[in-house]
Amino acid sequence: MEGKVPIANRGEIAIRIMEACKDLDLEYVVVYTDADKDSEHVQRNITSGPGQNAWRIDSYTDPNDLFAVATHTHCTAVHPGYGFFSEDYRFARRAATRDHSLIFIGPNWEVIRDLGDKINTKKVANKLKIPTIPGTDSPIYNEMDAEEIALKLHESQRMQGVERPSILIKAAAGGGGMGIEEVIEIAEFRRIYRQVQSYAKRQFGDGGVLIEQCLTDYNHLEVQLLCSKHGERIHFGSRNCTIQSTGRQKRVEAAPGFHASCFDYEFDEQKVLDQVVEYSLKLAKHVNYDNVGTWEWIVSRQGQPYLLEVNTRIQVENDVSARISYQENKHPNLIREQIRLGLGEKIGYSQDSIEFRGASIELRIVAEDTRRGFAPWIGTITDFTFPKHEWSTVYTHVPFDRPYTIPSEYDPNLALALVWGENMDEAKQRAARFIDEVSIKGKDSQGEAIITNLAYLKNNLDRLLTF
Repeated sequence: MEGKVPIANRGEIAIRIMEACKDLDLEYVVVYTDADKDSEHVQRNITSGPGQNAWRIDSYTDPNDLFAVATHTHCTAVHPGYGFFSEDYRFARRAATRDHSLIFIGPNWEVIRDLGDKINTKKVANKLKIPTIPGTDSPIYNEMDAEEIALKLHESQRMQGVERPSILIKAAAGGGGMGIEEVIEIAEFRRIYRQVQSYAKRQFGDGGVLIEQCLTDYNHLEVQLLCSKHGERIHFGSRNCTIQSTGRQKRVEAAPGFHASCFDYEFDEQKVLDQVVEYSLKLAKHVNYDNVGTWEWIVSRQGQPYLLEVNTRIQVENDVSARISYQENKHPNLIREQIRLGLGEKIGYSQDSIEFRGASIELRIVAEDTRRGFAPWIGTITDFTFPKHEWSTVYTHVPFDRPYTIPSEYDPNLALALVWGENMDEAKQRAARFIDEVSIKGKDSQGEAIITNLAYLKNNLDRLLTF
């Protein structure tokens, strides 16, 4: 393939994109801030002189910096990774329409815009008879209308035998968990509605709210899709991302999404997994989705799936799905596939050529104190050692051969560890063994020992795929 790709991201995802570019014989350029100068995604490249391919910028969130580097280095496409600009349709549109145009390695900007709007996604899904969380699919501005909807949702839950019916009032223009309040006693609805509406007006300039049923007893599932500009669509199965921090940050992920060895489900787990895949492909076809994407679902204890949202980007946990998928007896590299398709190639193989077998687990290793609300730990790592097995791999930007000070500017994510096995029991056993064999040492500015979430990860392995 031909082209040159600026990698508009940092850390382990930047390294994985670098390696995928090398596999495809593509040149690449990385960017970094002062805080990241010691990161492996920088140190593996050339920061000055002939052949320079690592360029310092002030911020990963300043598009002008990124585009200036792309123009100076004669790049032809841009990979956003995850986070930052990966789901910013304005950035994708600007990349495609500027004088020095760049191919945005991701879906086309119109799809990012349309599916990035959760209200619009819910409307489209409802039209296609794809189940979504019960509630409104457009902003409500009238208090009486809102209360009537809330009463119906409350009564519906009682009819279903829900012990503690509750409703969420959300600022329609909000995001990232902002402007959301729960109503348990319906007599409190008007007061909380006014509170959220006032907050929405003040914070977002729009007093519209959404009214939804609050679901509390569920599993969080995802479906990994791969689509091309040529109308091809295939999937790489499901994964389960239910184990999360208090801030809804995923910590342990597993594939497939359900498995009878883990829990005695009240439903046919394979039927539900097939359903969410079918629904995901249906929506992807309707919107002409044309790159890597993840369809997020929540599934109730009774086996009812609800579409939550669509992530129009590569996700941190993409390799969890790849490790249970085999194409010509090899695990696919979904970042490599994303780049190929972004540059206009066809998928080149069909769903029938994908074989699913075994189970996989991803462990997100973070410097954090899980006993204190997952509070970040900042300090210097002096020893960073991982076991090497044929059934495991590690993605990290932390160096193994020298001390590394964790930048306080970013989340203290240290590594992603992937393990896999012939079944979920074996994968869990291997994950526990892997954790026991990890060595991470370091101290903070007061000389206190490093705190990580390794014990938390191990203690939660038995919760995988359960209710």
